Amino acid sequence: MSELSRITVVGASLAGLRAVQALRREGFEGDVTLVGAETHVPYNRPPLSKSVLRGDDDVTLPGAEELGDQWLRGRQAVHLDVRSRTVTLDDGAELGYDGLVIATGARPRQLDGVHRLRTIDDALALRAELESGHEHVVVIGGGFIGGEVASTARQLGRKVTLVDAAPYPMHAGLGEEASRWLAVHHERNGVELITQARVTAVDGGLVLLGDGRSLAADLVVGGMGVVPNTEWLDGALAVNDGVLCEPTLFAQDTENIVAAGDVARWPHGLFGGEMVRVEHWSNANEQGAVAARNLLTGPENAQPFLDVPNFATHVHGARIQTAGLPHLADSASIVTGSPEEDRFAVAFARDGVLVGAVAVNSPKELIKLKRAITARETAARDA
Repeated sequence: MSELSRITVVGASLAGLRAVQALRREGFEGDVTLVGAETHVPYNRPPLSKSVLRGDDDVTLPGAEELGDQWLRGRQAVHLDVRSRTVTLDDGAELGYDGLVIATGARPRQLDGVHRLRTIDDALALRAELESGHEHVVVIGGGFIGGEVASTARQLGRKVTLVDAAPYPMHAGLGEEASRWLAVHHERNGVELITQARVTAVDGGLVLLGDGRSLAADLVVGGMGVVPNTEWLDGALAVNDGVLCEPTLFAQDTENIVAAGDVARWPHGLFGGEMVRVEHWSNANEQGAVAARNLLTGPENAQPFLDVPNFATHVHGARIQTAGLPHLADSASIVTGSPEEDRFAVAFARDGVLVGAVAVNSPKELIKLKRAITARETAARDA
């Protein structure tokens, strides 16, 4: 810690905020500079696709008030020079550092004519559109953002069509059984579901599909995934779908740079060193703090980040949770309940060892399975 006197944290969302808090909690008394692209105080993003669209503006993120005015708002990093240890901002200012935390997150994939949903400003703009009387909403992408927007729009009485490229919504993350259930759940709640279809363009009030079909739409919302914000690091660090990190979250080939949150990609020790990049709230919440502590400790004494990824969403009143990395599995089995009951849990295994879990309206079972994944238990209950 004595070698670090100036730490710059680039990215003022959840991971960046938790990094700053951890630095102070660990006793770092040097200068901390936080750079944020938005002008808002750091806020909670999960409500943006749910309660904010329904009129609730509470996006308070506990701890944000601790920052005071000791941070740079509305500023973006555009270049990193690891030799001179400087970060250049979009106004030409240069920030020197002894230690650097990269928490620049990710941005939505975009298509002309499609509303994005990543920031509070995006959510307020979409809410205004929904309130203006648009009757038919087309949502592109059936992931958690797309699913939540579809669910919220139906709550608001809108006609909704959900277009997804996979056989079922969230197929890659939920597996066959749960994603098939989700498709039925959407349709039971009035969503028109179009799967195995790709949107090629939005032209006026038409959504054009790759198979030649077109859909009329008053409002089009995108949930097509995200791209990590790493362009400003080109030539400075190893990047490939995120900042490539060591298990301890140090950027590869560095001793004073760590990454956290949506932008970090690292080999996860619980899953055989599988390279992962996790875009969920819980990961950013924990990873920001661990990255900061490791930065203070130094590479030789740093601890690997081994938290089991987990995520939760609510769609049409149902609670869907995941843990681990279900997409790595070579087998899956329902271990409690059934899709017909709208309450069940699925265990996923690779080579007989649990690697993932999905639970629908079964939070207690999800907790048990997450513990089993952490302990690397065998899938004894698999059929």
